[in-house]
Amino acid sequence: MRQPRRGLSVSTQCRATSTTAHSTTLDPAETEAMQCLEEGTQKLEEGDVQAAKALYQRSVDIKRTASSLFNLGVTHYHLKEYDEAIAAWKESIALQPSSPDAHTNLASAYIISPVSRPDLALHHLHVATTLSPEDPEIAFNYAAVLEACGRLEEALEQYKRSKEFGVDRAAMHIRNVSAKILGKKLQAAEAQSKGDSESSN
Repeated sequence: MRQPRRGLSVSTQCRATSTTAHSTTLDPAETEAMQCLEEGTQKLEEGDVQAAKALYQRSVDIKRTASSLFNLGVTHYHLKEYDEAIAAWKESIALQPSSPDAHTNLASAYIISPVSRPDLALHHLHVATTLSPEDPEIAFNYAAVLEACGRLEEALEQYKRSKEFGVDRAAMHIRNVSAKILGKKLQAAEAQSKGDSESSN
């Protein structure tokens, strides 16, 4: 699985950002929340994850928005605080269910956390592919988890989609999964023929 996407849950950007510079608001608390979000993004881009986390947390404390929770989740993930990342991304999705990035990141956290939950990861990757059907990285991640769960035909289909949309490394996985599928078919055929010969004796 790749690193989580950093960016607004309202877009497919891959770096953390908040709102546009010319955003207008009259509420001072909202202004401060957005400022913390902007400063947190700056710190994250500088590599200071702890400082970014503190600023995102402050933004969340002032006003819980999908984007502040999304970015807070990114910092938790980078700090290997997977339970906190999952909680932040789940709340971000509750506020904005249509974010493919939030679903993809949540799936990554479910896979990599100490108690892996591939079932939940598959659910969120399925949602993400539905929301963003032409995103090659989401298709690739979905394929990798399907393959790990032994769902080879579905994995092959997602690897093919990923390759079609431009992920070159998917080609190797297509060959590997195709070989696994063929191997399983040969094993099944051998078992069948062994069973048939034993029953005829």
